Amino acid sequence: MRLIKWIGFAAAITLIVSCFITWAALPARNISISGVDATGTSFGKPGYFHLVLSGLFIIFHFIPRIWAKRTNLAVTAINLAWAARNYFLITACRAGECPEKHTGIYLVVICSVILLIAALFPDMKLPQDDSKKE
Repeated sequence: MRLIKWIGFAAAITLIVSCFITWAALPARNISISGVDATGTSFGKPGYFHLVLSGLFIIFHFIPRIWAKRTNLAVTAINLAWAARNYFLITACRAGECPEKHTGIYLVVICSVILLIAALFPDMKLPQDDSKKE
C-alpha cells in the first residue's frame, strides 16, 4: 500500500483526537472551547460532525471500490468546509472579546486539508478497457 493511505489514516485519527483538545479560550469569562465541549457559548458541539466525517473517511478510505473513493472525496470536502467554518466562527472577535486560539483548532484545519489530499490521490488501480485499443 502507498504511504498516502497511512498518512490519511493518521490524519483522521489526529482529527478525532483534536476534537477533544482545547480549540480556543475566552480568558475574560474563564471559558475553554473544544469541539465537544463549548459550555457557556452558543456554538453547540461542532466536533461531533468532524467525528462522524472522520469515521466515514476511514471506512471509505479502505474500501477498494471507485464509488467509495468518489464518496470519500465528497466527505473530505464537506469536512474541510466544516473545519473552515469552525475556524472562522469560533476564533472571531465578538463584542470586543477576542478568543485565544489554541493548538486544537489549528490541528483540525491541517488534518482536514491532509484528508482532502489523501482522498484526491487514492491507492487504486483502474481496470483497463481493452476494446479501445487499436
